[in-house]
Amino acid sequence: MQISFPQEPAEYCGRDLVLAFPALVDGERVQCAITAEALEDHFGAESLREDDVQRAFEVNRRAIEHAARKMLQELGKKPVLLHSGFFRFYDE
Repeated sequence: MQISFPQEPAEYCGRDLVLAFPALVDGERVQCAITAEALEDHFGAESLREDDVQRAFEVNRRAIEHAARKMLQELGKKPVLLHSGFFRFYDE
């Protein structure tokens, strides 16, 4: 399975409090997202405000993409949502 992450800006969804970012799995686009709570709890976002979670995502993008890659390898070409609880048990 070939997985890559286009270097596009993550999109904030205020209604769901998530940042969405794309992955390419065997050439097909798959949506990945991380909750603002996970960014606050595990990646240093100062608040759930868009600019704070965007900044935390960009600073920690490689680690977040690595976690998304792990989930995609387990789930296949299905959308991924990374919650704070995932990172409590995540073993790099």
